[in-house]
Amino acid sequence: MKTVLITGCSSGIGLDAAHHMRGRGWRVIATCRREEDLEARRAEGFDAIHLELGDDDSVARAAEAALALGRIDALVNNAAFAIPGAAEDLPRGALRSIFEANLFGTHDLTRRMLPHFRQHGGRVVNISSVLGLVGIPWRGAYVATKFALEGLTDVLRVEMSDTPVKFVLIEPGPIGTKIRQNSIPHFERWIDWQSSARADQYRNTLIKRLYDAAGRKDRFQLPPSAVSARIAQALESANPRPRYYVTTPSYISGIGRRLFSTRALDWFARRN
Repeated sequence: MKTVLITGCSSGIGLDAAHHMRGRGWRVIATCRREEDLEARRAEGFDAIHLELGDDDSVARAAEAALALGRIDALVNNAAFAIPGAAEDLPRGALRSIFEANLFGTHDLTRRMLPHFRQHGGRVVNISSVLGLVGIPWRGAYVATKFALEGLTDVLRVEMSDTPVKFVLIEPGPIGTKIRQNSIPHFERWIDWQSSARADQYRNTLIKRLYDAAGRKDRFQLPPSAVSARIAQALESANPRPRYYVTTPSYISGIGRRLFSTRALDWFARRN
Protein backbone atom coordinates (compact mmCIF):
# COMPACT_ATOMS: atom_id res chain seq x y z
CA MET A 1 0.00 0.00 0.00
CA LYS A 2 1.42 3.35 -1.04
CA THR A 3 1.06 6.44 1.15
CA VAL A 4 0.24 10.01 0.13
CA LEU A 5 0.35 13.13 2.29
CA ILE A 6 -2.36 15.61 1.23
CA THR A 7 -2.59 19.14 2.61
CA GLY A 8 -5.78 21.14 3.05
CA CYS A 9 -8.20 18.28 3.71
CA SER A 10 -10.83 20.24 5.64
CA SER A 11 -13.14 20.42 2.60
CA GLY A 12 -13.19 20.81 -1.15
CA ILE A 13 -10.44 19.37 -3.31
CA GLY A 14 -8.30 18.09 -0.43
CA LEU A 15 -11.13 16.21 1.25
CA ASP A 16 -12.39 14.72 -1.99
CA ALA A 17 -8.86 13.69 -2.99
CA ALA A 18 -8.31 12.01 0.37
CA HIS A 19 -11.40 9.85 -0.09
CA HIS A 20 -10.66 9.24 -3.76
CA MET A 21 -7.09 8.07 -3.22
CA ARG A 22 -8.08 5.89 -0.28
CA GLY A 23 -10.69 4.32 -2.55
CA ARG A 24 -7.89 3.51 -4.98
CA GLY A 25 -5.97 1.65 -2.30
CA TRP A 26 -3.69 4.38 -1.02
CA ARG A 27 -3.02 5.15 2.61
CA VAL A 28 -3.79 8.83 3.10
CA ILE A 29 -2.29 11.19 5.65
CA ALA A 30 -4.55 14.25 5.74
CA THR A 31 -3.62 17.67 7.11
CA CYS A 32 -6.00 20.34 8.41
CA ARG A 33 -5.70 23.62 10.31
CA ARG A 34 -8.64 23.35 12.69
CA GLU A 35 -9.00 20.76 15.42
CA GLU A 36 -12.63 19.99 14.55
CA ASP A 37 -11.59 19.10 11.00
CA LEU A 38 -8.76 16.90 12.29
CA GLU A 39 -11.24 15.07 14.51
CA ALA A 40 -13.60 14.62 11.56
CA ARG A 41 -10.84 13.11 9.40
CA ARG A 42 -9.79 10.76 12.19
CA ALA A 43 -13.40 9.69 12.63
CA GLU A 44 -13.40 8.83 8.92
CA GLY A 45 -10.36 6.60 9.44
CA PHE A 46 -7.58 8.86 8.14
CA ASP A 47 -4.27 9.60 9.78
CA ALA A 48 -4.68 13.32 10.41
CA ILE A 49 -1.98 15.88 11.23
CA HIS A 50 -2.27 19.54 12.17
CA LEU A 51 -0.64 21.89 9.68
CA GLU A 52 -0.59 25.68 9.59
CA LEU A 53 1.44 26.55 6.50
CA GLY A 54 2.07 30.11 7.65
CA ASP A 55 3.83 28.86 10.79
CA ASP A 56 7.41 27.58 10.41
CA ASP A 57 7.22 25.44 13.53
CA SER A 58 3.91 23.91 12.48
CA VAL A 59 5.36 22.90 9.12
CA ALA A 60 8.39 21.32 10.81
CA ARG A 61 6.21 19.40 13.29
CA ALA A 62 3.84 18.22 10.55
CA ALA A 63 6.67 16.90 8.38
CA GLU A 64 8.23 15.11 11.34
CA ALA A 65 4.89 13.59 12.38
CA ALA A 66 4.15 12.41 8.84
CA LEU A 67 7.55 10.79 8.37
CA ALA A 68 7.22 9.08 11.75
CA LEU A 69 4.26 7.14 10.30
CA GLY A 70 6.54 5.30 7.85
CA ARG A 71 7.37 5.49 4.19
CA ILE A 72 5.59 8.21 2.21
CA ASP A 73 5.41 7.91 -1.57
CA ALA A 74 3.83 11.21 -2.56
CA LEU A 75 2.96 14.72 -1.42
CA VAL A 76 -0.05 16.63 -2.75
CA ASN A 77 0.29 20.34 -1.95
CA ASN A 78 -3.31 21.47 -2.09
CA ALA A 79 -3.82 23.86 0.85
CA ALA A 80 -4.21 27.52 -0.14
CA PHE A 81 -6.49 30.51 0.41
CA ALA A 82 -7.50 33.67 -1.45
CA ILE A 83 -7.71 37.37 -0.64
CA PRO A 84 -10.09 38.92 -3.18
CA GLY A 85 -9.69 42.60 -3.95
CA ALA A 86 -8.21 45.06 -6.42
CA ALA A 87 -4.43 44.79 -6.59
CA GLU A 88 -4.02 48.49 -5.75
CA ASP A 89 -5.86 47.87 -2.46
CA LEU A 90 -3.65 44.99 -1.26
CA PRO A 91 -1.48 46.11 1.66
CA ARG A 92 1.95 44.58 2.13
CA GLY A 93 0.74 42.49 5.07
CA ALA A 94 -1.94 40.87 2.94
CA LEU A 95 0.57 39.72 0.34
CA ARG A 96 2.91 38.56 3.06
CA SER A 97 0.21 36.44 4.70
CA ILE A 98 -0.97 34.76 1.50
CA PHE A 99 2.56 34.04 0.27
CA GLU A 100 3.45 32.53 3.65
CA ALA A 101 0.76 29.88 3.18
CA ASN A 102 0.36 29.45 -0.56
CA LEU A 103 4.05 29.47 -1.45
CA PHE A 104 6.56 29.67 1.41
CA GLY A 105 4.92 27.09 3.66
CA THR A 106 4.20 24.81 0.72
CA HIS A 107 7.84 24.98 -0.38
CA ASP A 108 9.07 24.47 3.19
CA LEU A 109 7.00 21.31 3.56
CA THR A 110 8.21 20.04 0.18
CA ARG A 111 11.86 20.62 1.09
CA ARG A 112 11.41 18.70 4.33
CA MET A 113 10.04 15.72 2.39
CA LEU A 114 12.68 15.69 -0.35
CA PRO A 115 15.43 13.80 1.52
CA HIS A 116 12.93 10.99 2.14
CA PHE A 117 11.80 11.04 -1.50
CA ARG A 118 15.39 11.04 -2.76
CA GLN A 119 16.01 7.86 -0.80
CA HIS A 120 12.78 6.01 -1.56
CA GLY A 121 11.46 7.69 -4.70
CA GLY A 122 8.55 10.07 -4.57
CA ARG A 123 6.18 12.36 -6.36
CA VAL A 124 5.16 15.93 -5.57
CA VAL A 125 1.86 17.17 -7.01
CA ASN A 126 1.29 20.91 -6.67
CA ILE A 127 -2.28 22.11 -7.06
CA SER A 128 -2.01 25.36 -8.98
CA SER A 129 -4.89 27.03 -10.82
CA VAL A 130 -6.03 28.48 -14.10
CA LEU A 131 -5.00 31.68 -12.29
CA GLY A 132 -1.43 30.43 -12.46
CA LEU A 133 -1.79 30.72 -16.25
CA VAL A 134 -3.68 34.01 -16.65
CA GLY A 135 -4.49 36.89 -14.34
CA ILE A 136 -8.01 38.26 -13.91
CA PRO A 137 -9.33 41.29 -12.00
CA TRP A 138 -9.95 41.08 -8.24
CA ARG A 139 -7.69 38.03 -7.84
CA GLY A 140 -4.27 39.68 -7.77
CA ALA A 141 -3.03 38.17 -4.49
CA TYR A 142 -4.04 34.62 -5.38
CA VAL A 143 -2.77 35.01 -8.96
CA ALA A 144 0.63 36.17 -7.69
CA THR A 145 1.05 33.11 -5.47
CA LYS A 146 -0.02 30.68 -8.19
CA PHE A 147 2.24 32.25 -10.83
CA ALA A 148 5.08 31.89 -8.33
CA LEU A 149 4.15 28.29 -7.57
CA GLU A 150 4.13 27.50 -11.29
CA GLY A 151 7.61 28.91 -11.79
CA LEU A 152 9.05 27.26 -8.72
CA THR A 153 7.59 23.89 -9.69
CA ASP A 154 8.96 24.16 -13.21
CA VAL A 155 12.45 24.78 -11.82
CA LEU A 156 12.17 21.93 -9.32
CA ARG A 157 10.97 19.56 -12.04
CA VAL A 158 14.07 20.32 -14.12
CA GLU A 159 16.53 20.38 -11.22
CA MET A 160 15.23 17.12 -9.76
CA SER A 161 15.23 15.25 -13.08
CA ASP A 162 18.43 13.48 -12.04
CA THR A 163 16.71 12.07 -8.93
CA PRO A 164 13.80 9.63 -8.41
CA VAL A 165 11.51 12.56 -7.51
CA LYS A 166 8.93 13.79 -10.03
CA PHE A 167 7.10 17.13 -9.87
CA VAL A 168 3.65 17.67 -11.40
CA LEU A 169 1.34 20.69 -11.66
CA ILE A 170 -2.45 20.44 -11.73
CA GLU A 171 -4.29 23.52 -12.96
CA PRO A 172 -8.01 23.55 -12.13
CA GLY A 173 -10.40 26.20 -13.32
CA PRO A 174 -13.69 26.82 -11.47
CA ILE A 175 -14.32 24.02 -8.98
CA GLY A 176 -17.24 23.76 -6.58
CA THR A 177 -15.45 24.36 -3.26
CA LYS A 178 -15.70 26.76 -0.31
CA ILE A 179 -12.75 28.90 -1.38
CA ARG A 180 -14.98 31.92 -1.97
CA GLN A 181 -16.70 31.67 1.41
CA ASN A 182 -13.39 30.95 3.13
CA SER A 183 -11.87 34.06 1.59
CA ILE A 184 -14.38 36.41 3.27
CA PRO A 185 -12.50 36.71 6.62
CA HIS A 186 -9.28 37.51 4.74
CA PHE A 187 -11.08 40.09 2.59
CA GLU A 188 -12.62 41.72 5.66
CA ARG A 189 -9.28 41.78 7.45
CA TRP A 190 -7.16 43.28 4.70
CA ILE A 191 -9.28 45.16 2.14
CA ASP A 192 -10.64 48.62 3.03
CA TRP A 193 -12.89 48.60 0.01
CA GLN A 194 -15.14 51.46 1.13
CA SER A 195 -12.14 53.81 1.04
CA SER A 196 -10.99 52.49 -2.32
CA ALA A 197 -11.05 54.52 -5.52
CA ARG A 198 -12.95 51.49 -6.86
CA ALA A 199 -15.62 51.44 -4.14
CA ASP A 200 -18.46 51.55 -6.67
CA GLN A 201 -16.95 48.67 -8.62
CA TYR A 202 -16.64 46.66 -5.42
CA ARG A 203 -20.24 47.39 -4.52
CA ASN A 204 -21.59 46.44 -7.96
CA THR A 205 -19.46 43.36 -8.63
CA LEU A 206 -17.20 41.75 -6.03
CA ILE A 207 -19.33 42.37 -2.93
CA LYS A 208 -22.43 40.86 -4.51
CA ARG A 209 -20.51 37.83 -5.71
CA LEU A 210 -18.49 37.33 -2.53
CA TYR A 211 -21.47 37.41 -0.20
CA ASP A 212 -23.82 35.47 -2.47
CA ALA A 213 -25.40 33.11 0.06
CA ALA A 214 -26.81 30.92 -2.68
CA GLY A 215 -23.31 30.27 -3.99
CA ARG A 216 -23.93 31.03 -7.67
CA LYS A 217 -22.36 28.35 -9.82
CA ASP A 218 -19.60 29.46 -12.15
CA ARG A 219 -19.84 28.76 -15.85
CA PHE A 220 -17.84 25.60 -16.68
CA GLN A 221 -17.67 24.69 -12.96
CA LEU A 222 -16.85 21.07 -12.12
CA PRO A 223 -16.96 19.20 -8.80
CA PRO A 224 -13.81 18.48 -6.76
CA SER A 225 -13.89 14.90 -8.04
CA ALA A 226 -12.66 16.19 -11.41
CA VAL A 227 -9.45 17.33 -9.73
CA SER A 228 -9.17 14.11 -7.73
CA ALA A 229 -9.20 12.13 -10.96
CA ARG A 230 -6.26 14.17 -12.24
CA ILE A 231 -4.43 13.74 -8.93
CA ALA A 232 -4.80 9.97 -9.31
CA GLN A 233 -3.36 10.17 -12.83
CA ALA A 234 -0.45 12.28 -11.63
CA LEU A 235 0.32 9.85 -8.79
CA GLU A 236 -0.17 6.57 -10.60
CA SER A 237 1.15 7.20 -14.12
CA ALA A 238 4.60 5.71 -14.68
CA ASN A 239 5.60 8.87 -16.54
CA PRO A 240 3.25 11.68 -15.47
CA ARG A 241 2.77 14.81 -17.54
CA PRO A 242 4.34 18.03 -16.25
CA ARG A 243 0.86 19.61 -16.24
CA TYR A 244 -2.75 18.48 -16.06
CA TYR A 245 -5.58 20.89 -16.92
CA VAL A 246 -8.99 20.61 -15.27
CA THR A 247 -12.07 22.42 -16.71
CA THR A 248 -12.53 24.17 -20.05
CA PRO A 249 -11.12 27.55 -18.92
CA SER A 250 -7.80 25.90 -18.05
CA TYR A 251 -7.50 24.36 -21.51
CA ILE A 252 -8.44 27.67 -23.15
CA SER A 253 -5.96 29.61 -21.01
CA GLY A 254 -3.14 27.14 -21.58
CA ILE A 255 -3.64 27.26 -25.33
CA GLY A 256 -4.24 31.01 -25.29
CA ARG A 257 -0.91 31.76 -23.62
CA ARG A 258 0.86 30.01 -26.47
CA LEU A 259 -1.19 31.41 -29.35
CA PHE A 260 -2.62 34.82 -28.44
CA SER A 261 -1.02 38.20 -27.89
CA THR A 262 -0.88 39.84 -24.48
CA ARG A 263 -3.50 42.36 -25.64
CA ALA A 264 -5.85 39.54 -26.59
CA LEU A 265 -5.36 37.86 -23.22
CA ASP A 266 -6.00 41.17 -21.44
CA TRP A 267 -9.27 41.54 -23.37
CA PHE A 268 -10.25 38.02 -22.34
CA ALA A 269 -9.42 38.71 -18.69
CA ARG A 270 -11.52 41.89 -18.63
CA ARG A 271 -14.54 40.03 -19.95
CA ASN A 272 -14.19 37.14 -17.53
